[in-house]
Amino acid sequence: MDDKQLKLDERYLRMAAVWAENSYCKRRQVGALLIKNKMIISDGYNGTPSGFENICEDENDKTKPYVLHAEANAITKIAKSHNSSDGATLYVTSSPCIECAKLIIQAGIRRVVFSENYHLNDGIELLHRAKIDVVQIKDKG
Repeated sequence: MDDKQLKLDERYLRMAAVWAENSYCKRRQVGALLIKNKMIISDGYNGTPSGFENICEDENDKTKPYVLHAEANAITKIAKSHNSSDGATLYVTSSPCIECAKLIIQAGIRRVVFSENYHLNDGIELLHRAKIDVVQIKDKG
């Protein structure tokens, strides 16, 4: 990867981190940006579905089962628009889980750049199997 691409990747990851601040989740805030032709075509952060209360955790501090991941929010948002994610790059602050990895593959996303590791690695393994370019850039901060 050349220096120019690395700098661009780092900037988009910082933007995804800022976008994560929109999440109402207390345990973990995750942000995602979909980029195509150097344009942001979609964004997302983890949270409850539209119309639900903005409370992600139950009384035992466990994430509610219907909370959407940032990647899923960005992908479903693009699906409602007139844009296409085919060939796009997904920047996300946490590595995708297996469910999000399946959505990434089906959405035609060709590259995933993330900073933090999710507690499971099966999503990354599936993306590799699908020949999607996966890059981890750890936060310098």
